[in-house]
Amino acid sequence: MINIILDIAKAENKIIMLKEQITQELEKLPEPLLQEILDFVHFLQAKYQKDKTLEITIMSESSLQKDWLRPEEDAAWQDL
Repeated sequence: MINIILDIAKAENKIIMLKEQITQELEKLPEPLLQEILDFVHFLQAKYQKDKTLEITIMSESSLQKDWLRPEEDAAWQDL
């Protein structure tokens, strides 16, 4: 249990150090590049969200398939 806690603490420390490095590098950049950085961060966030949504959709497909393939489901959706 102690090893797990230590591993978590190390991982969190690594993340904090990485964020500090990014912040330090951002401080060095000229102002015109900051908008590009912000745009790139937004792009990465959208990409990550899209990838996660696709992953969840794929994971749930097999479990929902048995419901989707029932005759009752076909009848319920046939008018759409």
